[in-house]
Amino acid sequence: MKKTVALLLVALVLFPSMAFGVDSSQEAKRFKVWFDTGGGPGESYGTVLQNGAAAAARDLDLDIVFVYSDWNAEKMLENFRQGLTSKPDGMVVIGVPGDDAYEPLIDQAYAQGALVTCVDTPLPRLYQKYQSRGFGMIGPDNYNQGRMLAERCVAQFDLKKGDRVMVWGLKSLPGRGRRAQAILDVFEKAGLTADYIEISPEINKDATLGGPVLTGYLSSHEDCRLVVIDHGALTAQSGNALRSAGMDPDRVAVAGFSLSPATAEAIRSGYLDLVGEGQPYLIGYLAVVNLVQSRLCGFGGLVIDTAGGFVDKDNIEQIAPLAEKGVR
Repeated sequence: MKKTVALLLVALVLFPSMAFGVDSSQEAKRFKVWFDTGGGPGESYGTVLQNGAAAAARDLDLDIVFVYSDWNAEKMLENFRQGLTSKPDGMVVIGVPGDDAYEPLIDQAYAQGALVTCVDTPLPRLYQKYQSRGFGMIGPDNYNQGRMLAERCVAQFDLKKGDRVMVWGLKSLPGRGRRAQAILDVFEKAGLTADYIEISPEINKDATLGGPVLTGYLSSHEDCRLVVIDHGALTAQSGNALRSAGMDPDRVAVAGFSLSPATAEAIRSGYLDLVGEGQPYLIGYLAVVNLVQSRLCGFGGLVIDTAGGFVDKDNIEQIAPLAEKGVR
């Protein structure tokens, strides 16, 4: 079985025109994918996600269109509505709006013949409904990834009962908020004093606006030993924010998610101590493969947890060159 699947994927990569029914005399309609990157143009996490999807599109010789939603649930839904009018063959969504909001739209997509798959934030009910028709869930399990990072923080930073920590996250968002909730659950179980701050919609859209929130909190909570940032772009900005406020790298331990060149530099400079990685390049690539294999072979949707462990000062020099290339 493993050999059969491997051969299929090799065939798709090496002979894409054959796979999509193109012969030497007449070119058939090209497979078209619509892909929501989640963030805005140039945003660190969404850019790596897009890089992976674009690489798959090149390898499989198909057309792909990217849209940007600024991590706003309503904008994701509106983009999807507009995407349906272009009649794509496959659509990739991020599940931030939740099952209830997405269900009528995804029902419409399947009714008009488009396949859909989900990345980053799951849509579990829609997965159950459409998995046999190609709907997959690719990306970290949010709760499990949050739990693993929090447990690593407790051990790595030698946190004790009563120590103050801060969690800056998106707990209010369905599905996506499970990661922040998991972090808080672990800290509560460890007996830590955990302050929670919800990331505002404005900062969620533009991470450069978040610096005053982080530095303002730390200025008024001098006993804080750890800040956990449940947001890739804000994690990338943390070093700049602390440096601009004149704070020493040893002022507080900082942990977060997702890699970028700015994240790597923050680790090197000592302002960022631990990063949990979801490997968005892999998420984007596999989402496109999921749609293609479902269309060509009728395979069910893939479920792949892409959580890729941790990055800190001990392994950053190995990983940083890949972050600079937009792969990690």
